[in-house]
Amino acid sequence: MGAVSTTPRPAVARDHCLAPGRTVGAPVYGGRYTRLFERLPSLSGDERLLHALGAAGGVCDAKADCPDGRVAAGWPFLGQFLAHDITADRSPLVSHADPVGVRNYRTPAANLECVYGGGPVGSPYLYDRENPALLLTGVHAGDVPRNGQGVALIGDPRNDVHLFVNQLQVALLHAHNLLVERLREDGEPEASVFDEARRALTWHYQWVLLNDFLPTLVGEKLSAHLRQEGPALYEPGDAPQIPLEFADAAYRYG
Repeated sequence: MGAVSTTPRPAVARDHCLAPGRTVGAPVYGGRYTRLFERLPSLSGDERLLHALGAAGGVCDAKADCPDGRVAAGWPFLGQFLAHDITADRSPLVSHADPVGVRNYRTPAANLECVYGGGPVGSPYLYDRENPALLLTGVHAGDVPRNGQGVALIGDPRNDVHLFVNQLQVALLHAHNLLVERLREDGEPEASVFDEARRALTWHYQWVLLNDFLPTLVGEKLSAHLRQEGPALYEPGDAPQIPLEFADAAYRYG
């Protein structure tokens, strides 16, 4: 009988983000974040000034003539949805003192994992039992599916924290199901209907991110440069990881 390893296994949080059947490439116990600027010292500031930033009338309290207020009011919630799709920190709070201990329980790709979970096999509670190519939708057309206690049955519980992100989730559930019906009408073999519907919806989602969200976020000029020249600092490689500087500083929504 072989020796038993004494190395402790990382604790796995039990919530909707961690379905047993993950998408291809998803980290089993959570992937690590990476660093862009390892030698950059951490920020230290006067806590009173930090609170003042968000106070009524402060610099973060946008006015009607705010130069940054040119986009539709609902647009930032797509940014929050995307954040839920590529990052899910379920690490114990004690791990946050050491960035090495912080793990990302999402596949670092915009692949709608927060909609599909682990698929019909890994996350069966998200799908129609009699018609497993279809995602469950709410009893009321404008809501997500819920259990008897009102808890949302979705791939990421954070997408039910407020109405705006909830409605994005609802829209994607219905879009997937419409694609399933369209594929069946077009004669797609039943064995591949789910995969093809998921592929089509994911590609539409990624197209919106690349052609609308990114240019709106960073500007047309920088977006065009990134698409033509590629990234200067971040190279995802074969095992992409989300930089901490991006996840916890530069890209904050919600």
